[in-house]
Amino acid sequence: MGRLRAILELPGKLFATAFWVGLESAKLSRQLLQKGEFDLSVSKDSLIHATALDSTVRCMAAVTTNLVDEACRRHKTFPTASAALGRTLTGTLLLGSTLKDLEKIIVQFHCNGMLGGIVAEADAHGNVRGYVNNPLAHVPVNGRGKLDVSAIVGDGMMHVTREAGFEIGLLKDSYRGSVPIVSGEISEDFAYYLTKSEQVPSAVSLGVFVEPEECRVIASGGFIVQVMPGADKSVVERLEESIQNTPHSTKMILNGDGPHQMLRTALGDLDFEVLEEREIRFQCRCSYERAVKIISALGREEVADMLNEDGGAEMICHFCSAVYNLDSAELQRILDED
Repeated sequence: MGRLRAILELPGKLFATAFWVGLESAKLSRQLLQKGEFDLSVSKDSLIHATALDSTVRCMAAVTTNLVDEACRRHKTFPTASAALGRTLTGTLLLGSTLKDLEKIIVQFHCNGMLGGIVAEADAHGNVRGYVNNPLAHVPVNGRGKLDVSAIVGDGMMHVTREAGFEIGLLKDSYRGSVPIVSGEISEDFAYYLTKSEQVPSAVSLGVFVEPEECRVIASGGFIVQVMPGADKSVVERLEESIQNTPHSTKMILNGDGPHQMLRTALGDLDFEVLEEREIRFQCRCSYERAVKIISALGREEVADMLNEDGGAEMICHFCSAVYNLDSAELQRILDED
């Protein structure tokens, strides 16, 4: 910490605090599952957006265990890829917590590591979807016993796009910010983006706890705390100390904490006001109808080749791995309507 104060006093200084959690104690995770102390079937994913000290501090927190577990099961990700995907899905939801209706946010990591890239997209209604280019990306845990996400991400660029009206054809000018990947651990990259591109000093904590034997996500979530213009320096000092002493996100979630408790711990004795609480979920916009439209858009010659050579067509959604099969009758219908 320490740099949060510096950016308010010395132009050009950069504050980007990040916490991350990977594969922690395999023994602990097995104990939790055996004792039934952490049950995905009864835990609830949710997100809160809050402010403190006359809106000079903005904060968001979320528990994303179920949706990240679903995403990883759909894409059949290996543990390290699961951590990378889960952190990105969580961070994207947190960034998108202030979205308005018809708006969406897209976060992309274009990287040269074995993961190949990450894409996540969230809307204004708590829906998120995403994927990694190589779900089998995995390396041994690092020297601290953590999943080594940076090793599979590597170098590259992080892009954040905000747009509105795309789904109904009322496109507004989109905003896109880009920064270099500074660590590949995802949390630090989100913090760097917020501080560098959006000019908002931010502390970011994103964590994914993977049960090693079944590769099951049993805890996922995180928080973002941002210092807005006009914040009192004494407040910054209090935040520095409090966040520095805050446990990792997954540790709090494994202990049963929800978003409110996570922010209470991170903010210490600072009172905060919750502006909104929403349920969040992994949900894709793909459908059979969309698959038909995409096939139709390929053109008559391409569709005819599919019919004559394969007798049908198969489409797999990148975002959720759903499979859509169009039989010969459907392809013939497309040709007849052309």
